[in-house]
Formats: sequence, structure tokens, C-alpha cells
Amino acid sequence: MRFPALISTAALISTAALAVLAILAAPSVPAAASTSASAPPAAVAAATGLPEPVPCDGCWRPALRTSWQWQLSSLPAKPYPNVQMFDIDGFDAAADGDIVASLRAGRPHRGLVCYISAGTFEDWRPDAGRFPEEVLGSPLEEWEGERWLDIRAYTGTLGEIMKARLDMCKAAGFDAVEPDNVDAYSNDSGFPLKAADQLAYNAWLANEAHERGLSVALKNDVEQIPQLLPYFDFAVNEECWQYEECITAQNGGHGYDQFVRAGKAVFQVEYNLKPSAFCARSNAQNFNSLKKKYELGAYRVACRGA
Repeated sequence: MRFPALISTAALISTAALAVLAILAAPSVPAAASTSASAPPAAVAAATGLPEPVPCDGCWRPALRTSWQWQLSSLPAKPYPNVQMFDIDGFDAAADGDIVASLRAGRPHRGLVCYISAGTFEDWRPDAGRFPEEVLGSPLEEWEGERWLDIRAYTGTLGEIMKARLDMCKAAGFDAVEPDNVDAYSNDSGFPLKAADQLAYNAWLANEAHERGLSVALKNDVEQIPQLLPYFDFAVNEECWQYEECITAQNGGHGYDQFVRAGKAVFQVEYNLKPSAFCARSNAQNFNSLKKKYELGAYRVACRGA
């Protein structure tokens, strides 16, 4: 989650990243809900040293233009907004037991996205007791009870915890997952994390989601879009217009326009800017942007009026 006091720092793009970017600059496939253009898996693996992307044949994928609601502080209440996609808290939904079916009942083809934190420990979650102390890092000042995780430990207990969270999303009936806080390397995590550590973890998360038939969103982590685009099916971003980092032209190598060119939807939120300050730019980029409040409740103003 983007916090007011944390601004992402630009990372240097390696030669490998530039090679992948060159691959991604090829003409894009026309947008469709069921297709997703990406670099050839073998080329991705060769250029980055990451494992090949796991395909997700038959997975739900949002169309480039998809109306949506992002509500995490509470579960949606009837009457639901008539949107094509909901992104809600996975633990709250699993505990409720009925919300996923209820959201789908009135609109069977509505996409449902399961929010989990994949990069931080949250002491209020039911699985909090499973986390080894050695993987718990610096606290997040903005959120009491939350600490960064040592993502390098994903081959051990931490990975098993995250697999269980993905299993929870699948069992609850979700179509996709939004793993949050997957940019620890560019924050004060308390660990000497490097960009390569984040790439390895994020690619692993995406592949694990695909193994379960869940499509997966890349949350923030703007600097690593060129390397991670082949692994992720759509993107969720907070405040890239406020920080002038939405598109490649602003960043010199990475941007959400690369997702759109690959036929993959971008879901974007601003908290402080007025809609008049960002909606026209978002619409021009074919982003699905909302004005939201930090608590991420029911309040929403959609840039495209849906």
C-alpha cells in the first residue's frame, strides 16, 4: 500500500531489464478480457535469471476498460455498485463466507479480486502466529501492528504462509489476487533487500497464483514493471499521478503504459489529487482510475463515470 510518507525511489535498470523492455516494446496484441500479451517465457528467463512465467490458461482477466470498486476497510454492502470488478480483503471475505457468492449473484461474470499483504506482517491476521520472528523487520509507521517481511525467506516458512493465503483466496471463490507491499526493497524494511530479491519474490508469487488458477495483479513496484510484466495479468497502483511516475515518459524505462500496450488492464487510485487533476490523463492512457480516501471504504469517484 502506498503511504503518504513513503515515495518510491527509482532503481537503476540493469542491462537485463533493458533487454526485456526491448522485447516488450514490440507491437501489442489487441486488448481483450481473455488474452494477455507478454514476452516469450524463455526470453524472460534468459534476460532476468528468473524462472519462466507459469501460464494461467482459462484464468479470468479484466478487459482494458473495466469498472471497479476497491474496498478494504469493510466488506461491500448492498446495494452494490454496478461495477465489473471488486477488489476486497481476502481474510474478511473468507471469514464472512457469503460475500463472494453475493457479489457474483447479481452479476455472474463480475471479477472478484482477493487482497492480501504479501510483503508485510499484520498482527491482527488469524495466521499472525505462524510468522517466525527472524522474518519480521521494521515497523510501518503509518500502520500500527504492521512490519516489513524478509522476502528472501520465501523458500521456507514464509513461502508456506503465502501459499496458504493463496489457497484461502482460491477456496473463497475469488478469480484473482492482489498481493500488496511487494516493493520492500525500495523501503526501509530493516533488511538488506536488493532489487533482485524483490524480482525473485514477485515472480514466485505470480507463478504460485497461476498454479492455483488465479490471475494476479502487480501492486505498485513501478520500477520493476519491465521485468515483471510477463508474470502479471493486470496492475493496481496508488498515486502514480501525484508522484509523476505513471508512464514510461516520466520514468525513462518503466510505466503502466507498458501494461496497456500488452493488453493488460491498469487499476489506479489517487487520494490527494482532485479528479480534475488526473482523470483526463488517466483516461487518455486507458487506465481505470478512481478517487478514493485513504481508509479505502465505500467512497469512490470514477474517472470514467461508471
